[in-house]
Amino acid sequence: MAAIDAPTGLRTAVAGRLGRREGGLVEAAPERTVRWLVRRFWPYARPYRRALAGSLLLVALAPALEAARLWLFKLVVDDVLVPADFGPFVWLAVAYVGLTLAAGLVGFLDEVVSGWAGERFLLGLRTDLFGRLLRGSLSSLERRRLGDTLQRLTGDVDAIEAFVLSGWATAVAYVVELLVFGGLLFLLDWRLALVSLVVAPAFGLLARSFSRRIREASRERRRQGGSLAAAAEERLANALLVQAYAGEERETRRFHGEGIACLQAQLRAIRIRAGFPAAVELVELAGGLTVIALGTYELSRGRLSLGSLLVFLAYLAQLYGPVRGLSRLAATVHAAAAAGERVAELLDERPAVADAPDARRLDRVDGLVELDGVTYTYPGADAPALRDVSLRVEPGRTLAIVGPSGAGKSTVLRLLLRLADPDAGVVRLDGEDARGIELASLRSHLAVVLQETLLFDGTVREAIAYGRPDATDEEIRAAARLADADGFATALPGGYETRVGQRGRSLSGGQRQRLAIARAFLRDAPVLLLDEPTAGLDNASAAHVLGPLRRLRAGRTTILVTHDLDAARDADAIAVVEGGRIVERGTHAELAAAGGAYARLLAARGAAA
Repeated sequence: MAAIDAPTGLRTAVAGRLGRREGGLVEAAPERTVRWLVRRFWPYARPYRRALAGSLLLVALAPALEAARLWLFKLVVDDVLVPADFGPFVWLAVAYVGLTLAAGLVGFLDEVVSGWAGERFLLGLRTDLFGRLLRGSLSSLERRRLGDTLQRLTGDVDAIEAFVLSGWATAVAYVVELLVFGGLLFLLDWRLALVSLVVAPAFGLLARSFSRRIREASRERRRQGGSLAAAAEERLANALLVQAYAGEERETRRFHGEGIACLQAQLRAIRIRAGFPAAVELVELAGGLTVIALGTYELSRGRLSLGSLLVFLAYLAQLYGPVRGLSRLAATVHAAAAAGERVAELLDERPAVADAPDARRLDRVDGLVELDGVTYTYPGADAPALRDVSLRVEPGRTLAIVGPSGAGKSTVLRLLLRLADPDAGVVRLDGEDARGIELASLRSHLAVVLQETLLFDGTVREAIAYGRPDATDEEIRAAARLADADGFATALPGGYETRVGQRGRSLSGGQRQRLAIARAFLRDAPVLLLDEPTAGLDNASAAHVLGPLRRLRAGRTTILVTHDLDAARDADAIAVVEGGRIVERGTHAELAAAGGAYARLLAARGAAA
């Protein structure tokens, strides 16, 4: 199969040239306005706009039902309690029960409809972000700490719903409540209503002040949270190294240090959020006491009934609720916007390679591979990894690329897979510029066997069939037999249905590599890319792998990147790379007799042996 995940050599080359930072905080995302973020994420909510409209209708209906229930309370006081007349109580009780049931039904429907739309919005956004990450540039993915990327994909995406969907629905509900209860206050007593609204500007000033501070604190909290997740992921992924060097306590202290920074950011946000309700309560108390004083005066003068005063105070509480809620919602939206900035940064990142508008699909490939004057520099690197490299591999022939570490060998495979495009020069397949071929079509004609075998936590059958999910059982077994993998696969407790574990950890290195070879056999691509396929294996495992590799190479255009000069010996041609340039090319015998760079590599290997 053509495993287009980053090979170990490619990944090492990228990480080394980028000089990426492994510790410390992740970088902050570019700041955006809430309006910009709403426009950016609204397309993900557009398919559910009918459900959202229904939810808004239900949200608007709820305050009207609540106002009616409170008005019934006024009638109970004025028509039942004060005159001590039980007569109207029965129909008032029936009406109250009916309104309560209606309010419960409206609330239930609102929860279901808004939840349906919100969860689908999050699923669509998260899936799109995940797909963009997979299709994006490997160099960009390598630059970011994986834990922080996962934090953006999960927690940060969840927060976005607060200001794109539920935030607006809540705001509409608050506005309707203000209109309904504000209108009823004026209907009951316009003088008291005016007094009750005097404190409204104070709510606005508080919201403005606290929203800015909350957004700053939330931005820092999410940045620190991403850093903490990255620290955890990195140390757990290297648990073997940590335990082998007895570094458990040291790494725990480092993780604790990251946690302290996250804790401090979280506590700062909590302090700001905790201070906001207390300030609002003071403003609300001032307005309420003023209304009670004036209302008592109106009651003593006979200009207001007791029921009217009580329901006025109830409506006032309902009025202050949305005013307070809008102030709190502004703070919540600004806090969620910090998450939106982090997600938008990933969504708006342009991949290094993409299909051209007129990209062609190749249905049949003979396997002619060419690099013509190719120069490539990794993002952020000071010097090119490849300089004016030209290669030509005829169909069915094998080219071995050898040279010291960091010479640019794996970069050749990177460009052939079109994980990046050259800065200068052309990469061709069957005479076609790779940039003019559809990515999926190009990669469908390539098979890759890597130094580190990349496996998902699935069955042996799934591991072999990853490049061809529609392959039959017989095709899978035939590929395994060609790769000398059928014997050990059959002997496993569950045979081909045995799970290989995370990254294939339940198998040996040689077994994993033979599964990768079986994958490539099943892929049956005309071009084969081998990146250090025997590195890291012991002699016995390497011997088990070499036979299947020779069978796999037969009849295919093969480019072998290797330090193993014995593996390169039987290639049709060998290219020696130093400093990003091809310094020699020829057969093993020719290069060994020339006394140049290849001969020095042979001498160094002999001395090491």
